Amino acid sequence: MSLNKPENTPEKHLFTTINTPVRSDVNAIPDDQKMQLIEQKMYDVLDILGLDLTDDSLQGTPRRVAKMFVKEIFKGLNPENLPKLSSFKNKYKYGEMLVEKDISVFSTCEHHLLPIIGKAHVAYISNGTVIGLSKINRIVDYFARRPQVQERLTVQIVKAMQEALQTEDVACIIDAKHMCLVSRGIKDITSSTLTAEYAGKFKDPETRKEFLRYLNLDTRFII
Repeated sequence: MSLNKPENTPEKHLFTTINTPVRSDVNAIPDDQKMQLIEQKMYDVLDILGLDLTDDSLQGTPRRVAKMFVKEIFKGLNPENLPKLSSFKNKYKYGEMLVEKDISVFSTCEHHLLPIIGKAHVAYISNGTVIGLSKINRIVDYFARRPQVQERLTVQIVKAMQEALQTEDVACIIDAKHMCLVSRGIKDITSSTLTAEYAGKFKDPETRKEFLRYLNLDTRFII
């Protein structure tokens, strides 16, 4: 496990791949051991900051943070948490667009480890296969629960849906607030970030407009 600082400085903030940048041994350490190691490192961080870790309020903080990292906000780093994406034949011959809108997104900016909070809107057109509606929400949540870049998250959701449904006809829009803009840096509390990925039939302007009409979004800024 290398602790050497990479040559690329954090300020570059490059989005270079649709794959989350993890090492090949990302799951070599069991979760319980990860939590133990993170707890100690977090203790050191808080101690360096000058906090009194004997205080009743702070005693359990390193352990709570470690559990939160492994079991909650970064659980999407563990492939074992990928939802089972069972598909079914479209026996009812539904041939129109299916849209799951306003899916809650809770993610973490990989540049500052601050929250990303927003909504995802996912649509697909069946080519003979469908999946349960809750699976769409679970796909979004799985890829969100890791250090992320919103552009990458949008693409990953589309790719996972395409694989599950065996169709190219998938679209995803995410509208989210980044706490690294809200609570630090520019401190802009009003702006949000909008990303979109269109594939297959959704690259057609009319299909895209239909999707956006379902969402009641202004199409002028997204097409």
